[in-house]
Amino acid sequence: MDLQTLDTTECLRLLQTGEISSAELLTLFVERMNAHNPAVNAVVDTNLDAAMARAKEADAARSKGEIWGPLHGLPMTIKDTFELVGMRTTAGANSLKDHRPETNAAAAQKLIDAGAIIWGKTNTPPYAMDIQTYNDIYGVTNNPWDLTRTPGGSSGGSAAALAAGFTTLEVGSDIGGSIRTPANFCGVYGHKPTHGIVSLHGQIPGPPGTKSHPDLAVAGPLGRSADDLALALKLMAGAEPLAATGWKLELPESRHKKLSDFRVALWLDDEDCAVEPEIVAMFNEMADALRQAGATVVDAKPAGHKEVSSIYYFLLSAITGSSFPKAIYDMFANMDDDGVSDYLAQNGLPELYRAQIKGRTATHRQWLGANERRARLQYRCKDFFNDFDVLLMPVTPNVAPLHDNKTMIDARKIMINGESRSYADQFTWIGLATVAGLPATSAPIGQTAAGMPVNVQVVGPYLEDYTTLEFSKLLADVTGGFKAPTL
Repeated sequence: MDLQTLDTTECLRLLQTGEISSAELLTLFVERMNAHNPAVNAVVDTNLDAAMARAKEADAARSKGEIWGPLHGLPMTIKDTFELVGMRTTAGANSLKDHRPETNAAAAQKLIDAGAIIWGKTNTPPYAMDIQTYNDIYGVTNNPWDLTRTPGGSSGGSAAALAAGFTTLEVGSDIGGSIRTPANFCGVYGHKPTHGIVSLHGQIPGPPGTKSHPDLAVAGPLGRSADDLALALKLMAGAEPLAATGWKLELPESRHKKLSDFRVALWLDDEDCAVEPEIVAMFNEMADALRQAGATVVDAKPAGHKEVSSIYYFLLSAITGSSFPKAIYDMFANMDDDGVSDYLAQNGLPELYRAQIKGRTATHRQWLGANERRARLQYRCKDFFNDFDVLLMPVTPNVAPLHDNKTMIDARKIMINGESRSYADQFTWIGLATVAGLPATSAPIGQTAAGMPVNVQVVGPYLEDYTTLEFSKLLADVTGGFKAPTL
C-alpha cells in the first residue's frame, strides 16, 4: 500500500471492504511519520494511545455492522489552530504553548462526528500569521519536495503532512491564502470555501474562547484529490452554533459534469504582479489541454489587480493591525502619506502595499468605505459568473521559496524571473476570492523543470463550491492531478 498516493476516497473503500482495518491504517501512518517527520517536521503533537483505542472501537463497531458516519475509522491530522481535546492547541504561539482545550473546534467535531479519528496536530506559524511555517515551540516545517524550501503558510504543516504521506485528509484555515498557497507549494489539493459556510468556532486566532470571527477568514479541507475535498466540505459546512436553530445551507451541485460544458475564463499573468515565465507556460499548456477537451476557454477577468489588491490589503490589514503591539501600531498610525511613501521605499515594497500600511490603523469610517468597495466588486463578480463558470488564476507568482524566517516579513524578497520582488506579491493573486468571499480550489497541474509543484487556482461563483471542486476533479484528467514527492 502506497501511503503517498492513497487518497481519502480510496482509504475509505479499503476500510469498508475490510482490506485494511482502522488500527492497521493508523499504524501505517504513524510508522511513516516516525520515519520521515524528523526531516519534514509537519506533525508536532499526537495522542496516539487515544487514537489507537478509538481505531479499535471503530473496527469492532464495523464488525457488528455499526457505522458512525462517512469517515468511519479514518485516521487523520489537523492544523494546530483548531482546538482539540487531548492535545495541545498552540497556534504556534508561545503564549499558548500549554493550552489544552476542553472542547473541540466546530470543524473538527463535525469530522469526528462523521467517524474520523484525529491523531495528530500539524505545524503553523505563530497565530497563523505568515506565509512560512515556523515557530519557537516546534521549529521549522520543511517542504517534502525540497527540504530547503518552505511548504507555505499558515497551513504549511497540513500540506506538508499530506505530501509526505502522513495523512490523506487535513483541515486548514485561510485569510491570506493559507490553504491555497501551501497546497500550491506542496502540490496537494486545498479548498477555500465560500465565506461563512464553515464554522470557525474554536479556531485560533483570536485567543481561545473568542466568540466572534475575523472578517475574510474561512476554514476548509486539504487532501490528495478533489473528491476528498468535496466529501470533507459536505461534512464540515453548516451553521455557527448561534445560528444552528434556524440557519440552513443548501449548496447547489456543480454547474457541469463534463469539461466540454465548462466556460472557462483565464487570468494567468498580469503586469501588476507578473508570474514566473515557466509557470505561465505551464498554465498555457493546461489551457490548450482544456480546449482540446472541448471546454470554452478565453482570457477574461472581473477586475484589475490594483483595484482588487487595494481593497483586499486594506481589509486584511485592518484585521492584522488590531493585534500589533502599541508601539508598532502607533508608528503606523502617525505616518502621513509621505511617511508611508518613505516606508515603502525603505523596504522595497510596491505601491500596492500602501493600502496595507493604511489599513493597519484604519478608522471605522475608512473600513466602511472599503467594505462598500468590496460589495460593489462582489456584484461585478456575480455578473462575471453569468458568462463564465470558473476563473483560472495563479495561486502565487512563484514556486515555494527558500526558507527565510529570520527577516521581518515586510523586508523579505522573492525572485521572479531574476528580479527581486516584494514578499507581499505572494498574497496578491489570492486576493480576489478572499475579498469577494468566493470559493477557490487550489489544484495541482504539474512540476517545473526543477521538480517543484505548481497549482492553479479555480475560482467560482458565490456559494457554488461544488462547481470549482468538480472542475478541479475533471482537470486532473488532463493534468495528472496529485503526484507524490520522493522522500
